[in-house]
Amino acid sequence: MLKIIGKDYCTVDSNGRFKFPSSLKKQLISVIDNGFVIRESIYGNYLELYPMDVWEDEIEKIRKKLNPYNPKDIILIRKLSEGNKVELDNNDRLLIPGDQKKAKSINKDIILVSRINIFEIWDVEKYNEVNNSTMDYVAYANERIGQFENE
Repeated sequence: MLKIIGKDYCTVDSNGRFKFPSSLKKQLISVIDNGFVIRESIYGNYLELYPMDVWEDEIEKIRKKLNPYNPKDIILIRKLSEGNKVELDNNDRLLIPGDQKKAKSINKDIILVSRINIFEIWDVEKYNEVNNSTMDYVAYANERIGQFENE
């Protein structure tokens, strides 16, 4: 399983492209030539960037769990599978499709945050709002994972 570590700040140019950080690219050397899929998150105001191999695994999980003949499942399948294939250009830039950029209010300054095997792409201001929330991470980790202790 691919495991990605890190977060990086980037700048989106007027054409919707950003330079993919070399520190993250090095971690993806075995999969980068296959490209990526970018989709709108259903969970928050950010985009999700999947290495193609991870995307294919995700789509297979969706296919196995949802019924393509159930009207509600069809809507969910459609939403979860609507992504755009993107690749690094010769200058290591990725293009954020305009409709996705607009839908998640992605402006000039973004942050790429690893989420184990994918990236979240946030507008920096929106990320800071969510990241600076009053959530008690330790208490929630204890509740969900059960291995962290308050000190």
